[in-house]
Amino acid sequence: MFSDVTERFLRYVAVDTESQEEQEAFPSTAKQKNLANMLCAELKLMGAANARTDEYGYVYAEIPSNQEKQGLSLGLIAHMDTSSAAPGAGVQPQIVRNYDGGDILLNPVSGQTLSPADYPDLSAYVGQDLITTDGTTLLGADDKAGVAEIMTMAAYLIAHPEIPHGKICIAFTPDEEVGRGVDFFDVDGFGADVAYTVDGGALGELEYECFNAAGAKITIHGVSIHPGSSRGVMKNALLMGMELHSMLPVFQNPACTDGYEGFFHLCQMEGDVENAVMHYIIRDHDRQKFEEKKELMASAVSFLNTKYGAGTVQLQMRDSYYNMKEKIEEHPYLIDIAKQTMEQLGITPRICAIRGGTDGARLSFMGLPCPNLCTGGHNYHGRYEYIPIQSMEKVTELLVAIAQAFADYMPEREFA
Repeated sequence: MFSDVTERFLRYVAVDTESQEEQEAFPSTAKQKNLANMLCAELKLMGAANARTDEYGYVYAEIPSNQEKQGLSLGLIAHMDTSSAAPGAGVQPQIVRNYDGGDILLNPVSGQTLSPADYPDLSAYVGQDLITTDGTTLLGADDKAGVAEIMTMAAYLIAHPEIPHGKICIAFTPDEEVGRGVDFFDVDGFGADVAYTVDGGALGELEYECFNAAGAKITIHGVSIHPGSSRGVMKNALLMGMELHSMLPVFQNPACTDGYEGFFHLCQMEGDVENAVMHYIIRDHDRQKFEEKKELMASAVSFLNTKYGAGTVQLQMRDSYYNMKEKIEEHPYLIDIAKQTMEQLGITPRICAIRGGTDGARLSFMGLPCPNLCTGGHNYHGRYEYIPIQSMEKVTELLVAIAQAFADYMPEREFA
């Protein structure tokens, strides 16, 4: 019934929308607007109301209510950009029909394979059709699967006016992957009372908890001199960076944590004896532990400045987003409706905490409560990313069903 979601997805991943850190411009890469313009044109063509894109690259549209009794306006949001953690240009997706449970050859030149020995979740999709990469780029299911699913839902509802639904507000955002996805989001103009981001993983995931998040940039100024006469004079910026990292808890890094455990993640380090720069992300679900992690980072910098001289190490640290749990818990029906709708469709709900963030985290603190729904994808941000076609079709069915559930829904506790 929703087979066209695959065709949409394949068209969208062909558009390079990789975002970039530390850019002053918004969006961080102008090429993201290419997909924004494409989506806006498609929304207009299918008959969506008030379809538009703005100077920032956001896309907005509406499907008017077909009910006499007006309930909550429901928003559905996905992001257009892809991560820079793996190449995002020249995506060449491959379709593996009727997956047999064995290794999947991604690239005959490099010999790369996608194996259930490395990724056990593959075994759950025997007999299904998978979309994979060719081993040279990421796939882009994060979050072009969400985009394709929302677009397919929109086209279906517009083509089937007999299906009851309230006002549906649609938005696609740029720069989510660099933590700026809602910097200029027009919450009032969007028009939704509540929303879901469609930006999760495997079918059934339902998330309303995420990390508290911060980014840290550490700049280290060393002193370079000929190594033959450096005793007592040289200050090696790279070694000071290694010393700083050694002051952080060794097992609080992403490779050693899961569940609700937070971490310090050294994303990038570059430099030489004279100057070095380190980029960290700091994460924890618990707000107090999050603040303690930031304090530990600041203390390590202070210690090095005491040891090597004031101004040797400079710290720039900025909060990115906070755990949306405290906002979503004020709107429990958002989780109840999504969970019940999944169960009605034969999807097993899996409520879990996001080990990351979504646009919905920040939107929840901007007055738009916004938990996260699955897209069906796996292994995001890498060359081994894949998504089952049947999962995308099921998520699209889920979105249609949630729209029906909100047709005239109005929670008494909030609007009495």
